[in-house]
Amino acid sequence: MAKMPFLRAINHLNSVGVLNNLPCILFTQASRRWSSEVTVMAFPALRRETSSRAMKAYLDRAREHEEFMKNQELEYALGKRHLANMMGEDPETFTQEDVDNAIRYLFPSGLHSKKARPMMKPPEEVFPVRKAAEFDETGRPHHSMFYTGRPNYFQTLYDIAEHIIQLNAYEDEMIRKRVEADPNLKLVLTSSMWLPKEEFEDMLLEKILDLEYTNFVNAIERLADLPYSYRIRDFIEKYRKPLTAKTDITSIPQPQMDSNGRQFVTTNFCKRKTARANVTVRKPGAGAITINGSDLRYFSYDQCREQVIFPLIFTDMLDKVDVEATVWGGGMSGQAGAIRLGISQSLRSFVSAEMVEEMRLAGLLQLDYRTRERKKPGQEGARRKFTWKKR
Repeated sequence: MAKMPFLRAINHLNSVGVLNNLPCILFTQASRRWSSEVTVMAFPALRRETSSRAMKAYLDRAREHEEFMKNQELEYALGKRHLANMMGEDPETFTQEDVDNAIRYLFPSGLHSKKARPMMKPPEEVFPVRKAAEFDETGRPHHSMFYTGRPNYFQTLYDIAEHIIQLNAYEDEMIRKRVEADPNLKLVLTSSMWLPKEEFEDMLLEKILDLEYTNFVNAIERLADLPYSYRIRDFIEKYRKPLTAKTDITSIPQPQMDSNGRQFVTTNFCKRKTARANVTVRKPGAGAITINGSDLRYFSYDQCREQVIFPLIFTDMLDKVDVEATVWGGGMSGQAGAIRLGISQSLRSFVSAEMVEEMRLAGLLQLDYRTRERKKPGQEGARRKFTWKKR
């Protein structure tokens, strides 16, 4: 309350010229907290812009990043125009989808990984977003949790805790009113999953530990399990992503009947490396596994045996079906992988749709394209080089 009259008096003294020839101003103990402000007001010549070293360094980096992004945008626009001319299209109406199709046409590739193929994307999709300044020109942080080292992460945990408190309070109010939560409004999260750690870090623009990510998942799962969590559906779904396309149920073959009245499904030409296999699964069964007329001891390595029986253990069908496999080509590892794929493909006809989806997520239904890398000429192996000797 005493600050404004004091400053007003100083301004009045300065306006009438009383302070023009004074080298400094002496203040009482009570007014020292305004000394720097009054000095600047009384002596405009002493006014200067101050900024922290951290702010200067950030501004320099931000300026360099902006120049880099501008150059990248110019190169992208120029490359897209050249690509449109090569394809005989109008550069002004050449969309990103047209760019992807043109690259796919001009650079056909047998690489199975999409990340290994050539691409041409806008710079903002290729280069990660930079974090904004977390402090002002004087070095004071904007965020209240700046000194935690991960302000965005801890702010997310704080928001989750606030929502939990609010929903618990709302639930207590509904209980006092004798109103029960509608079960039909409960959140259904089966078609989506929590953001992986890498994508969660991209959202936060911060790096976190595995333990911190686990704590986040536990906290938000606790929030999603509350009966009134549907009231903050948007907040929860912000941290979830849809699952990949589910397995097409119509592609699953229907079981046939053999002469003994048992159901069976045969999957032919299952591949792994250079090995090929034909697999027949019969239900009901006692868990018998026949491979080229022999039992599981056809494979001399325990790892190969585990590969064969893993789909049966995963689906809890080890003692409920019989397996007959004919395999040829390749080695032990390739043959075991081919039989494993055939068993997994055949078991789809005897398990529920939910189990089929779990098998897909576990990678049992995906063809393994990996093969042994060939030896290179002039080298001892695929990657190994001959020992170099100077003499």
